[in-house]
Amino acid sequence: MAAAVTLSAQGIPVTVFESAKQLGGRARGVWHNDTQLDNGQHILLGCYRETLRLIQQVGGNIENDFLRLPLQLTLHQQFELKAPPLPAPLHLLIGLLTAKGLSLAQRLFAVRFMLAMRRINFTLPHDITVLELLRAYKQDEEMVRLLWEPLCISALNTPIHKASAQVLLHVLRDSLNGLRSNSDMLLPRLNLSALFPERAAEYVRQHGGTVLTSCGVEAIVQHDKEIELITASGAQRFSHVICAASPAITARLFRAVPQLAPIATRIEALSFQPIYTVYLQYPEQVRLPHPMLGFDRCFTQWLFDKGQIAEQHGLIATVISAEGLHQELEHEQLAQKVAQELREQLGIMEAPLWHRVIAEKRATFSCEPSLPRPTHSTPLTSVLLAGDYTAGDYPATLEGAVMSGTRCADMISRHT
Repeated sequence: MAAAVTLSAQGIPVTVFESAKQLGGRARGVWHNDTQLDNGQHILLGCYRETLRLIQQVGGNIENDFLRLPLQLTLHQQFELKAPPLPAPLHLLIGLLTAKGLSLAQRLFAVRFMLAMRRINFTLPHDITVLELLRAYKQDEEMVRLLWEPLCISALNTPIHKASAQVLLHVLRDSLNGLRSNSDMLLPRLNLSALFPERAAEYVRQHGGTVLTSCGVEAIVQHDKEIELITASGAQRFSHVICAASPAITARLFRAVPQLAPIATRIEALSFQPIYTVYLQYPEQVRLPHPMLGFDRCFTQWLFDKGQIAEQHGLIATVISAEGLHQELEHEQLAQKVAQELREQLGIMEAPLWHRVIAEKRATFSCEPSLPRPTHSTPLTSVLLAGDYTAGDYPATLEGAVMSGTRCADMISRHT
């Protein structure tokens, strides 16, 4: 949808083929028990300029559509970092120096780490794992567990012993080293479908484009200078095609085209990490101490109070990112475990009225060191590739997906 909006704005008519009944991919709204949920709890950062710009371009209002929180990381009764309203990076450095739950020596080592990363411009001579980087800069186990590991898991959705240090440094560079507002956390007040995809579809239609849902592409066929797309409803030809499907679907489509088969092989070599979101609907009076709160050494990693964020009172969204023991539990067992942790950690004694577990088992690519990610261009100049797993500085985030789409659109507009 980012690609479609960008092309539409330049007067280039587009047709969007979406295999699902609704737009948005993994970032979409879903309904359960007459309640609007999201397919997963997404957070935007203030540095996500392309995503925020596009939301505004299609009619959104950032201050109305999001709850904006200054950088604050709170692990219940274990750790708290609150960045004061100072220019970056002073806000982070002071936040680290005054963080609760770490000794003075640990806080100083954390500050020295960030200053050292600034001196090397957040660029490593060669990529290593996040854990290797942290050990090289004397970040002890407690500091890793309370500060760096939650940041890494949230940003890269990959365990620190596997995660790319260079990609994490890109995130730290853009979120913590520029404007202070870059580190703000923006929690959507709207469901994800309403936030961007539905508005984007209307924008495309208003600019002469077509958006087709429940209409997946079954094959890509090259015809001289045109590309034919085969769908269940027929075949159409286009001057250019941007393939923005999931990695599995993209690999299947590309595998059948000789010039694109090597890209399919590269995509198939990627490994993936899960994200589980557990929604618990409590009585309306139940609320968390903060809109966003973390747990230490629990199944639950982060909790979001949808009452404080989106007026959905009593609804708690809990997020469990990356691989772990939670994958061995049935959904009913996992929901019970999460409710038990809320009782033990926060004293919430009421029983949930209902629960819903959403498990994305291949939510993101496993963001590992020096990972060869496929580029946006292909041997067929009229076929381009977009997705949060394609080449770029970022891990699998909304911003990474949007940037890939706008980059493909710009490549087409330069040759149109």
